[in-house]
This record gives sequence, structure tokens and C-alpha cells, in this order.
Amino acid sequence: MSQLITDRPSHPGGHPTAVGAVRPEGYVYGRAPMLVYWETTLSCGLACRHCRATAMPDRDPAELTTEEGFALLDGVTGFGQPYPHVVFTGGDPLRRPDLETLVTAAAARGIGASLAPAVTPDMTIERLTALKAAGIQTMSLSIDGSDAARHDGFRGVPGTFDMTLRAVKWAHRLEMPLQINTLVTDETLPDLPAAYELMTTLGIMRWSLFFLISMGRGASLREIRPAESERLNHWLFERSKTAPFQIKTTEATHYRRVAIRRMAAEGLDEASIAATSVGRGFGVRDGNGIMFIAYDGSVHPSGFLPVRTGNVRTDDLVELYRTHPVFTSLRDVTTYKGRCGRCEYARLCGGSRARAYAWTGDFLESDPLCPFVPPIVAERAQ
Repeated sequence: MSQLITDRPSHPGGHPTAVGAVRPEGYVYGRAPMLVYWETTLSCGLACRHCRATAMPDRDPAELTTEEGFALLDGVTGFGQPYPHVVFTGGDPLRRPDLETLVTAAAARGIGASLAPAVTPDMTIERLTALKAAGIQTMSLSIDGSDAARHDGFRGVPGTFDMTLRAVKWAHRLEMPLQINTLVTDETLPDLPAAYELMTTLGIMRWSLFFLISMGRGASLREIRPAESERLNHWLFERSKTAPFQIKTTEATHYRRVAIRRMAAEGLDEASIAATSVGRGFGVRDGNGIMFIAYDGSVHPSGFLPVRTGNVRTDDLVELYRTHPVFTSLRDVTTYKGRCGRCEYARLCGGSRARAYAWTGDFLESDPLCPFVPPIVAERAQ
């Protein structure tokens, strides 16, 4: 399952009052999420080693029906304007024959829509053309290695790398802005410089690096170590200065801390930092700006944080997001524990709540991938 972030501004509620600190109301998405990810199906023709959804070849009979999908979209409008942006994902959303109908329904309601498909023979230029006509605005694809052997090794199907490069050309032909997602594990880490060079040739709007969460099939893979993560974030910041696309991280929000400190050290003021592509992502994390609807209608803070809060078949989407204790605690950084709870960057970063949950069973614990020790903790340790 791919993650996609749109170009919508993502910092309502104010700018930092100081580097590392914000007004209490800033960067808290209590009214509505920015993004609603809808896992339209578990069905997928790939067998990715890191699949969060543990996707399967056939569609599950528990999937939301077309009519239930319409009701879900009506629920999204319940947040009021501006509506959250809906990302049609999976599995592979192209496995749903009613996908165009659902996208058309979203567009008719004034809801922005993006597509996060798998690259299989189900993807054709004709299908993408129809989906753009229905209302798809942007698309994400995954490239997990700089060559076919590396990428196809993760995707489980030979030829996927070449098909993905073909899909990139189709997206350009359709003038569909494109994000590329790349997995970060101990296996892919050495290849990232070569992957970056490949990205510079693809004409993309954004490169999103997904730092592995040990869940689903991904539990058999190894995350990088905290020190490696810190070096990678500094390397990404350097690349961001000259890259012909935006660079962001998924489930590695501590990149924001690195970027903020680097930009401040280079003399940027608060307003300039907040206006950068990193600044526009301040505060967005699982349950705070993000909401996930599973194939069967169950509602979670994100696809990587499988804590069920309700189901769209029986519960009001808006009420779940605004009032359920899981969502409200995720938005209240004062409830965070350990280093994340004491960190001056908590509101802007907040750590990966999904990784904290995967490692400890408690989504309010510290993100184990972040090596930063807040000053107050260091002082107490002396």
C-alpha cells in the first residue's frame, strides 16, 4: 500500500512562534484530517515483501460495497469545507471494477482524489485515462530499488520495475502529477543514492521515503538503526537543496527536526522555515491529519497503526475522528511518553506513533527510530 501526500497546505492554525515550539492551537488537526486513506480492497497482483495489508489475489466479500462507498464519501463531507483529500489505495484499487464510479462520486461531492495503485497488468493507459477523467488529480507509484533486480525482488513479480517506468511515462502523458515512494530498510539503505539519481530522471513532483514499520509482511524485514536514520535524514536534507522535486519521509517525522535545526543554523527565520515543503508538513502524523478506512470499513489512525476505533458501517466518521479517545490522545502531545513526551519538537514532529505501537504495543511511547535526546532528559541523566 502506497502513501500519498498532496500539495495542499498542511499547517492551519499558525506558524512556529520559535524554532521547535508552536502556539498551543498550532499543528493540531482537530477539526478534520488532511488526508483520508481508503483501502478499497485487499486484492493485489503483487506479493510485496513489506506489504502492510498482507494483500491477497482475490477480493474479500467484506469489502465496502459501491453504495457503502458513497456513504463513506458523504461522511467525508461531514467534516465541512475544506474537505479532506481522499486517497484511493489498497491492496490495488485497480482491482475494483467500480473505482471510476467511486472517484466520480468523490469529485461530484467536491472531494479531491488521488490514486495509489499497484503496477500490474491491471494498469493500462486506458484505465488511467478513465480515472483521470473521473477526477483523479495525482498518483503515487513505488520504486524500491535503482534497478529491476532490486525493485522486483521486493515486489515479488519479475518485470514490475519496467512496468513502473512505463507507468511513469503514462502519468506524464496524462499530465498527472506523480509521487514516487521508496522503502527504507537495511537492504535498501545502501542503494538510496543510486535510487535518488534515478528519481532525478523521472520528472516527479515528490520523492517520499517510507521508513519500514515492522508489521504485516514487513515484520520479516529489518528497520535501519537510529544512527543510520539520523545520517540518512541529514543526507536527505542536503539533497533537498538541489533536488528537482520535493523530498518527504513517511513514518520518519524526525526528519522535520533535522531539517528545522539545519535551516535555523543556516539563518532561515521562522516564517521561511514554515513555508518550505518540510514546514508544510509540520504536525501531520498518524491520527493528526491522517485517517485510514480499511477494506471492511473499520477506522484507524493510519494504515500503519492498526488500532480500530469504529466502523463506517455503524459509526459517524466525523465523531470518530474528533472525539474517539485514540484520536484525541494522538493529537495531544502532552500524553506522549518517554523522550517524545519531553521533546521540544513534539508538536512539529511527534514521532512515528505507528512505530512506537509496533515496538511497544503503546502508540503513546517514544519512537524508537529517533536518536534525539531532549535537553531536559540529558540534564536529568547527568
